[in-house]
Amino acid sequence: MPASLAVRPCGPDPPALAVYQIHPSAAVRVGAKLENPMEAGHHPRQGERLSALYSYEILDTDREKDFDDIVELTAKLCDAPISVVNFIDAERQWFKAETGLGTRETPLATSICSHIILEEEFVEIPDTLKDPRMVDNPLCCGDPGLRFYAGALLKTEDGLPLGTLCVLDTRPRTLTPLQRDTIRVLARQVMVQLDMRKALASASALRQEVDHRVKNSLHALSALIRVLKRRTTSEETQVALTTIHSRIEAVAAVHAELHRTDAGPVIDLERYARNLGQHLLALAPQDVTLDLSLDAVKVSSRQAVAVGTLVNEFVANSFKHAFPGERAGTVRIEIRDADEGRAVRLTCRDDGVGLPAASETTTGGIGIKIAQVICSELQCELNMNSTPSGLAVWVEFRKEHQSLGA
Repeated sequence: MPASLAVRPCGPDPPALAVYQIHPSAAVRVGAKLENPMEAGHHPRQGERLSALYSYEILDTDREKDFDDIVELTAKLCDAPISVVNFIDAERQWFKAETGLGTRETPLATSICSHIILEEEFVEIPDTLKDPRMVDNPLCCGDPGLRFYAGALLKTEDGLPLGTLCVLDTRPRTLTPLQRDTIRVLARQVMVQLDMRKALASASALRQEVDHRVKNSLHALSALIRVLKRRTTSEETQVALTTIHSRIEAVAAVHAELHRTDAGPVIDLERYARNLGQHLLALAPQDVTLDLSLDAVKVSSRQAVAVGTLVNEFVANSFKHAFPGERAGTVRIEIRDADEGRAVRLTCRDDGVGLPAASETTTGGIGIKIAQVICSELQCELNMNSTPSGLAVWVEFRKEHQSLGA
């Protein structure tokens, strides 16, 4: 348990006694307010400095191992009992990480670092009692007091000081050149951590905004295509609009998968097809089921859009035409790894009535034309078999290079 100690601050006209809590080798002010402390002035760009500090959203966050490790390493390498990562707020000094201090916050009246942020990038005070800035600081005048300080600024790219990484000791001393360099380097690492987290937070917010806009745009386009399809009587236009609509649905599903997994240009085709199947199942006629048999396969996002378009079109057509008169049945989608992981085999089949006897499997029907377009994109052949007991369509395509080995 830390002990308590009554300390009379030094100076020509010392104020009343104040009570401090003594942690390992350090005196830390707890509650009493100083009457005439030698406080540091404001930074000449104080408003900008505080705005920059708040933009990192670091104040009052929980302790984190990344920062705790830095202060522990700094203390060990500098053979110091105390090390802190601190930030100078408008009216307080707050510690993101500390070792040997035992507190997360102190007022600016006793902050050595509030002076340091007005100085050069690195400051070393061999004996605080010989420094006029510390003459009224009870943390230095106590017994034991903080008699040594060395710290490097935590600065933004614009040169605005946010706080310091520093070490403190209860005896006057100096650092070696290596120890000074260590503090400078680790201070830069603190800022790397802060800048990286800030960039990630900004990217996440931007991504959410873009995601919202993309989804709204895709929904609007899908609705517009449906309206146009109802108004046109041209078969050629119907083919074009149906293709576009299927493509929009597939792109929307790929976008959702990319946003959910943050996997870059590579898509988990199993998960993507399963999610697409959930969407399509809601359109299934009564007594018609959708069966998915999927290998764990990864493909490029471009190929995933093509596969999604083909699956979407086949399933929609089967639901609409393969099971007349409330006939029960099953639509089955299979995705298999092929050619030792270098290719993908997609099979779409149903156990419905098959294609009409007079239909031409190479040139007829909107669905077939869409499938032919998809095969052109995937650089593969379209295979089809239609019988009175059902229709089967299958393709096999090579994976693009970015998804190989993913």
